[in-house]
Amino acid sequence: MGIAQRGRLSPNLTLLLLASLLVSFLASSAAPTPLYGTYQTNWHFSPITTTVVFAIYAVAVLATLLTFGKLSDHVGRRPILLVAIAVQMISLVIFVFANGVPTLLAARIVQGLAAGAATGAIGAAMLDINRARGTLANSIAPGIGTGGGALLSALLVQFLPAPTRLVYVVLLVILLIQGVGVALMPETISPTKGALQSLRPDVKLPRNVRGPILVVAPVLFAAWSLAGFFGSLGPALVRAIGPTSIVFGGVALFVLAGISSITVLVMRNAPARTLMLTGIAALIVGMVVTMVSINTDSVGVFFLGVAISGIGFGGGFQGSLKTVMPLVEAHERASVFSLLYIVCYAGLGLPAVVAGFLVVYGGGLPRTADEYTIGVIVLAAIALLGLRGATRRAPG
Repeated sequence: MGIAQRGRLSPNLTLLLLASLLVSFLASSAAPTPLYGTYQTNWHFSPITTTVVFAIYAVAVLATLLTFGKLSDHVGRRPILLVAIAVQMISLVIFVFANGVPTLLAARIVQGLAAGAATGAIGAAMLDINRARGTLANSIAPGIGTGGGALLSALLVQFLPAPTRLVYVVLLVILLIQGVGVALMPETISPTKGALQSLRPDVKLPRNVRGPILVVAPVLFAAWSLAGFFGSLGPALVRAIGPTSIVFGGVALFVLAGISSITVLVMRNAPARTLMLTGIAALIVGMVVTMVSINTDSVGVFFLGVAISGIGFGGGFQGSLKTVMPLVEAHERASVFSLLYIVCYAGLGLPAVVAGFLVVYGGGLPRTADEYTIGVIVLAAIALLGLRGATRRAPG
């Protein structure tokens, strides 16, 4: 089935709508980041709780990707997206009325369920419309959404009333408008049989992408672990170095994600291997610079390290997509996208929880940051070895 259906949005508008929807989902996931300090002050919980609240979202995303990640390949993209938008709006309502850690956890779980259902379907739908532009949009949107959500939340909290509610109301209105757009967009694939069978948590990959996914998995895990680190502990790190304004906590994640999106745009025509090498090198350099800044209490050097790490995130993520997705057929796109996002969200959540425990029971925040840096560098080195091995095995 084509996408030029009467009464529906054009392909270009549909692609723009889908990209904006991915931005909104990731902005919603990042919006609580600047508020964690406020929640912690109001409800008196420890850094461990902060990282658990942050990471429970990733766990919910992983669970949903494993069960519903392939469903849109069978029932179509639009039904999944409409349900996911409705569930995301419910999560934002829970945030608005949150009055303690239990409701905060509930909001993050519901939010993760919505994001897990939506991300694979959105990514696949954009590729259905246009493979090249869809790959570019899939690479840019996470940075714009994550960074924009964190910065918007920080600014609203700092300068406008109802600091723990207003950002969620704004996102609710945006999602409502986008839901109307999804109702008007054309379906991008023809539904196929096997919907119920696809709900079984069974990761199946086309044989020709198994090797490439093994190559890109370490850099995806490392890159998204940066987002987890700066998303859960970034505000505390900034306060430990110097600035106490809540805006600076959001700016750290905004710089990481914003530089990531700029990197994707600037390097959009670069070969996948060049992107991967650039991403790996920038991850290593960026984390070393960040570690130096934390140990010397230098705010300027800290944001320089975050910016270089953003180049690593953008190059590594875009290079991974360009390595894998051109090898995938249309009816396999949502399942492969879901698997890639499983790796991403595992990197987003698991190291952040470990870091939260280390902050409390290990050597404190600076030492934990050093240990986290070493972990990211090791993962980047593993990715480099895998990339070199794949290059040697490649014909010609």
